[in-house]
Amino acid sequence: MPITEDRLRQTFSEGGAQKIYQEVKACGDFLGFARRYAFSEDYLVARSALWGLTKASKEELSQLQVILSEFINQAMQIDNSSVRRLSLNVIERLEMSENDLRTDFLDFCFEHMIDVKELPGIQSVCMKLAFRMCKFYPELMDELKRTLEAMEIDYYKPAVKGVRSKILSGRLK
Repeated sequence: MPITEDRLRQTFSEGGAQKIYQEVKACGDFLGFARRYAFSEDYLVARSALWGLTKASKEELSQLQVILSEFINQAMQIDNSSVRRLSLNVIERLEMSENDLRTDFLDFCFEHMIDVKELPGIQSVCMKLAFRMCKFYPELMDELKRTLEAMEIDYYKPAVKGVRSKILSGRLK
């Protein structure tokens, strides 16, 4: 059965996402698949496409490097938390150089990593992405560490506490 929007709308399981990934892998066109479906205005289509993409290896995902900015825009603009989390997970697995630093995205990551109302998965990946962006500039790294140290840690879930601890102890690379 070919990948279509209708099929993606009906993919609600880990197994379904794995099947989508296997089919994209078989044709080798991760970029074409992402462009066609990952940015759909139908959040069910986008969610399933992104979920399938998260199964890809880092090497396979490297095809998506040319649309890093589109993933960043989506993560910052989408209201659906599942699509936001999956977009951020794809971004986190792509390369990020000093030239890719976007202050609007860094601000977004800072805001969402400390927002106690945000989902822990989003907080954690935003923290990791903020760390990666701040590594290019010592003054930004200092700001990140001050922000992390100022967090009232009792309000956060274990996943967020773990990432925070790894950053502050220098164990996150």
